[in-house]
Amino acid sequence: MSESSGVGRGKGVGLGLALGSAIAFGGSGVAAKPLIEAGLDPLHVVWLRVAGAALVMLPLAVRHRALLRRRPALLAGFGLLGVAGVQAFYFASISRIPVGVALLVEYLAPALVLGWVRFVQRRPVTPAAALGVILAVGGLACVVEVWSGLSFDAVGLLLALGAACCQVGYFVLSDQGSDSGADAPDPLGVIAYGLLVGTGVLTLVARPWTMDWSVLGGTAHMNGTPVAAPLLLSWIVLVATVVAYVTGVVSVRRLSPQVAGVVACLEAVIATVLAWVLLGEHLSAPQIIGGAIVLVGAFIAQSSAPAKGSPEPVAGGGQGRDLSTCSTVV
Repeated sequence: MSESSGVGRGKGVGLGLALGSAIAFGGSGVAAKPLIEAGLDPLHVVWLRVAGAALVMLPLAVRHRALLRRRPALLAGFGLLGVAGVQAFYFASISRIPVGVALLVEYLAPALVLGWVRFVQRRPVTPAAALGVILAVGGLACVVEVWSGLSFDAVGLLLALGAACCQVGYFVLSDQGSDSGADAPDPLGVIAYGLLVGTGVLTLVARPWTMDWSVLGGTAHMNGTPVAAPLLLSWIVLVATVVAYVTGVVSVRRLSPQVAGVVACLEAVIATVLAWVLLGEHLSAPQIIGGAIVLVGAFIAQSSAPAKGSPEPVAGGGQGRDLSTCSTVV
């Protein structure tokens, strides 16, 4: 087998893994919303998701226990913002606004990251990245239909924006140590400990001992169709969290950050389509067009990122591996 064919096969596997990650992440909201509507508090659903995934990933945490000594601040920040904050705000938002809209609002995160890079780190960004941000913000205005006087659920919108802000922390922290070569923290270890830290934080906030555990033994309704609650929870924990994180990390290693990031942008499309088909959440034509504009803006901003080590201006928030992707890890 020639070297070029081996590289091509590796890229094909990477693309498949990236697409699988986007599908897995995109399916979290449609599985969680029926549980919320069945009587579970959004924070309780988040706790079940994160705690279940942390239990599954516990062997990896034990394997990478040296990270506790080497990068305690990174693990704490990643767990607080990248896991607990993102999940809590996102699940709370989908209890008030459509899944697709909540996820599209989170696509302000790349714009906020660029704002962090430009105004906090005082590093230049490319014109293409700035154009992508403008398109993303304009598309978001269509998604929430600002011309209707912001009749959209204001609290739900603010919760989704909170998830976007936590995503900034995820992107910034993911970039820490990415240029350390062999000393860079293993992404799987960071994810495992992030889930453990997130579980600890959410346990204090969600108080799972007050949960109505009987809901998990019954059924929830997905657009009128009864579905076993344990089945929905298993999907959220095993597929939408564990599989989604692991396949996403492996795909980034096999692909360039730009390619993996573009594929990850399909998450919003997948979530919107699944919510449309499974939950009956129909979006208006302007919202669909706005969502497409948000994705185009994210695509332009992220695909304009220079290669690692390039002296060109930064686009997408930095030159680190994970910072270049636009996955919303929900």
